[in-house]
Formats: sequence, C-alpha cells, structure tokens
Amino acid sequence: MTSIDYRATDNHSPVDEPPAASVDRRVSKSISSNRFLISLKEAASWPRAHPNAAVILALSMVAARADADGSKYFNDLSERDPANATALALAGFFGVRTREDVGAAVAKLNQAAALEPGLTHCLRGLALADLLPDRGSPDAADTERAEQVISDLEFVVAARDQFPVLLLRAVHQGLAHAYGVVGREQQAAEALGRSGVASVWTDGLPVFSGFSLTAEDGLRLSAPATISPAPNVHVAQSYDFSDFAFVNTSAGTVAIDGGTSPDRVQAAMADLGLSEVPVSHVIITHAHFDHIGGVSALRGPDTEVITSAEFPAEVERLRGYVPVELIGTSATPDAELVPTRLISEQTALAVGDTDIVLIPIRGGETPDALMVYLPASGVLFAGDVLMPYVGVPFFAEGSPEGLLNTLRYIRELAPTQLIEGHTTLTENFTVEAVAGLEPALTELYQVALAGVGDDVSLANALDIGHLPTSLQDHPAAVVPYLVMRDNFIARVYQQRVGYWQSDGQGLDPRSPEERAEALDLLAGGTADAFVTAAATLAGQGDLTLALEIIDPGLLRHPNSSELAELRQAVLVQLMEQRQLLDPFGFTVYAQLTGAELPPVG
Repeated sequence: MTSIDYRATDNHSPVDEPPAASVDRRVSKSISSNRFLISLKEAASWPRAHPNAAVILALSMVAARADADGSKYFNDLSERDPANATALALAGFFGVRTREDVGAAVAKLNQAAALEPGLTHCLRGLALADLLPDRGSPDAADTERAEQVISDLEFVVAARDQFPVLLLRAVHQGLAHAYGVVGREQQAAEALGRSGVASVWTDGLPVFSGFSLTAEDGLRLSAPATISPAPNVHVAQSYDFSDFAFVNTSAGTVAIDGGTSPDRVQAAMADLGLSEVPVSHVIITHAHFDHIGGVSALRGPDTEVITSAEFPAEVERLRGYVPVELIGTSATPDAELVPTRLISEQTALAVGDTDIVLIPIRGGETPDALMVYLPASGVLFAGDVLMPYVGVPFFAEGSPEGLLNTLRYIRELAPTQLIEGHTTLTENFTVEAVAGLEPALTELYQVALAGVGDDVSLANALDIGHLPTSLQDHPAAVVPYLVMRDNFIARVYQQRVGYWQSDGQGLDPRSPEERAEALDLLAGGTADAFVTAAATLAGQGDLTLALEIIDPGLLRHPNSSELAELRQAVLVQLMEQRQLLDPFGFTVYAQLTGAELPPVG
C-alpha cells in the first residue's frame, strides 16, 4: 500500500510505519480545514472542559497525522494547568510520536502516571509500545521498556470498563508488540487476536476505534455488552447494529425494539437469562430496519406489538431497503411487521407492577418516533430521536425542527437517564449533554437559516465552524454538538435549497466519466499528473480532495498501479478520521477499500 510522506508539512508529522511503496512529496499547508479538529482544540482548552474532549481531540490528531501540533497543544495546555494529568500524559504521548525529545516525553508520561493513575497509564503504555523495536534481540533497555508496557496495558485490560472503548484495540495491539519483544509468543498471539488486526503495526486498519465491520456481521459499534440502568431494566448493547432493551415486570417482560435479526435478539436474551420468560409487549421506537428485524424472537401468540400511529406510513416509505453492509450477510430480518396497537398521543401503560408512558413525537430522524418512559426510575428510552445525522444520511428524511422540539421535550420531562438506540448515542448523548445541546443547536439553527437567506453556499456555511460560547457551561455537550454540527447544517440546507444553485451548480449535471475526460485534458493525458496532484493533496491532509483527483484519474487510466495504491492509502486514512464517532462515514470508506475490521476481543 502506498504511504504518504508528511515530512514537509506545517501541520503533520511523519508516518511511522515503513511503507511498501513510497510517494515522497514536499507539500505545504492544507487547502481544506478540519473543522472538527479546529473546534475541538478550542473547546478542549476551556476551563471546565470535559476530560473526554481531550481524549477525542488527541485521537483525532493521531488520525490527522498532526503529531507535532498535538505535542505543542498539550504541552501548552499542561503548562497552563499543571494539575491536569491527562494533558501532561498527552504531551508525553505526542512527544514520543514526534521523536523530538523522547527522554523528556517519557519523563512527562511517568510524572502524569504518578500524579493520577488510570488513563495516564494507558497513554504511557501506548506511547512506550511505539518505541519498542520489532522482534529480534532486544537489549536491556528495550526489555525494561517492554515490561513497563505490559504492566501498564495489562492494568487497562483488567479494568477495561473504566477506559474509553476507543483505546482498547490499540491496547491489545501494544500488548502483542510488548509480549513479542520479551519472547512471550503465546500471549502475543492471543493479544493480537483480541486486537482484531493482523500485525503489531497498523496493518492498514484503524486501531483507535470500537467499531467493527465484517461482511458476515455488518457494523457493530462496540463489543457486545449488557447494562442495567435501573432495577429490572436491561439493555443489550452492540449484539447487533442497534441496541434493544427489556423491562421485567410482574406480568412478563416488555421488550423495547427488536434489532435486525432474530438470532441476535435470542443471543442477548440468553445472556440475560430471559430465554424462557414470556414477552407481554414489544414497543418499537421507530420503523427503521435495524429496530424491527428481529421481532419474531420476541413475539408470542399473546404479545402486543405497539408502535406510533405514524409507523405504518414510515414502513411503507422504507419498503425494500435492507442495507446489507450495515446488518451483515448473516442477518435474517423478519418479514413486514404489523403492529397490534398504534399510539397517537401520550399514553399511560400499566404492565403488572410497572408503569410505562408512551410518548409519540417527531424526533430528529423519523416522524414515527415513540419514546418510552419509566417514571419510577426516570429512565427514558429515546430510540434514535437524537441521531447525530439528523436522519439516516442515505434517505431524504430528518427534521432539524423535530430535533429541537424533542430536546425541549426531554428537558421539560427531566429524565434521570437516557437510553438510546445505539451504544455510542447512549454513551455520548446523555442527559447532561442534552441540557447544553438545546441552546447550542437552537443558535446553530438560526445561523444556518441566515446562511440560506444570504445565499451562502453549503460548503462555506460549514466552513464557518460555528461554536456557541454557551457550550462552555455545558462541557458534556461539546463532543455531541461537534459530531452533529455539520449534519444539522446540511439538513437545514437540503430541506430549503433547490437543486439549482445561484452559482450555476446543478444546472447541467455531468457524469463522472465526462468530468474525468475534462481533467485528463488538464493532466496532459497522463496518469503521472493525477498522481502528483493527488499525492500532494493527500500529503498536506486534503484527503477528500485527493480522492476527487484519484477517482477520475483511474477512470481515464485504470491500469495505473500508483493511483490504485494511493487511492487505498487515502481511503484508509479517511476511515481513520471517521473511526471515532462517525459509523456511517466509516462504513462508506471501509466499503470502498474492501476492508474488514473484526471486533475487539
């Protein structure tokens, strides 16, 4: 695979892995901006910043090959706040990656670990693993360093529930490397297997991700797990693309959603000890394929299936859409689901000793949303009403206004905990986050409307990178807001702007082949010009622009191995940039590469 040399960039550092084929370009500052990274750098420096913001920022910098920038940023942050052990550890982490002063960087890692055990040990272990040699005959210093890696990362594995899942694949990979250096081959093989990648180097696959994607099982957002947010309430997370839940009552079990396939629902019920328990009610939060495909595993002869009154129309709209890339070839979705009860207004439901409130609402994703509230515990099952894409990006759906109304409703209801339709939503779009999201997105809505009114293009509106100051008082809302920002603006635009633009875009659409032929005129009819331009763009971080040069280049020069290898390298890096919080974008780029990423053990 082609590797891109970043050595001459202002904002990137060298690729550490030895390339199979090298494209060495002396390049300058990027053309396009990384809006997420720029805004997160600002927000992570705020006085009350959430610790998660620093971790997401650091991993985003790794994906952007911005090691030198990361070293400077976290050094400055740790100097301003000497008690911030995470910032100090990240300063050491990036110091190791830049190789500028490894001794000083390791000293910072040690100081941070002594100051605040936990995440700092994980960062030290990952950084020191990067300094280890490949297998061979390690000297005494290498052996000592490998043993420190093993100590730090075994600690992380033992307490893995306390660490961000985004780190665990890299943790297992680092352990495999360290075990191999000290000759513990069996443990190295086992750790490598748990990492889900095939070598102790990146092997062309992202390592800072909890996502997995295989042809058989589709997309999973994390490792399968169960949580119990309240007594008698159980949530099956990542047994499938979506999550589903069970509420045990004196009159049977109430199931909330049904995943994509009966076998996956059955696996979760077996793990929860619910296989023999009758299901009295199945409540569906909305009609998307990933919430209704496994209902037959739940439904008995007397089971009541409850949906919003808008559900039948939404099922009809989505008829025939089964995205195999998301659910996998092993899924066997049920035939069409016919509900037995439709809910058109807020409804109280008593099931044995348990009171449930059914709340039909137009959420941010679909008009048939049905939230499920347990007043005794304060748990609200929100389905996908807070989906950060504001509707599945492959459909003409989604409602920014519905999202804002839902945020206001949740604030007024004041639940103690939100359980949502996907693991990463539950982890990030918390009650605390919602409190800050409502004013921030309300402000963003006005900014987007003003852009439409002023004939600002969508690209220019996105590049504003609007970051409301109100988020300083709501640190838990920062990452959810940034994940949602571009999608929210895009929905506002797409629902208000026609397919003809004032600058002429859309008036006379051209095919990819036509555009490729026009570019080939500019390139002089050779593949070399496409390679030079694309490698330059990729080297300075303009990955999507590089892809827009590579794809037409390959249409005109399909036998160019340089373009083909460069395309694969660019796509893998785009996967890396989407690996943290954008599962749909991650899936698109993974499909284009033909890559599979097994789950983390």
